[in-house]
Amino acid sequence: MLEACVLATILCGFFGIIFKKNLVMKIISMDVMSTGVIAYYVVIASREGLFTPIISSVKNVAYADPVPQAVILTGIVIGFSIQSLMLVGVMKLARDNPTLECNEIEKNNTP
Repeated sequence: MLEACVLATILCGFFGIIFKKNLVMKIISMDVMSTGVIAYYVVIASREGLFTPIISSVKNVAYADPVPQAVILTGIVIGFSIQSLMLVGVMKLARDNPTLECNEIEKNNTP
């Protein structure tokens, strides 16, 4: 059930990127999709019965692999920086265009 909700979040973000015409809404949809992908990775990577590889009183058990956690943290930081860069680009476009609709921007910039 949890996987279905996460996949629905990914699909909502994907359809938002395709069908929304406002650039800010496209950026928000991309962030929703990115969050869904990270949540899906966490759902798949989590297993019961695994302990953290930090100091533990239990010996000879299966420890959780810290590499996926590092990959997810890196993905979050990269996603945040890409979103910030896209918002700066939209702010630059907003100086010249009264609206942020894709169709209007294309009409204004065609030769």
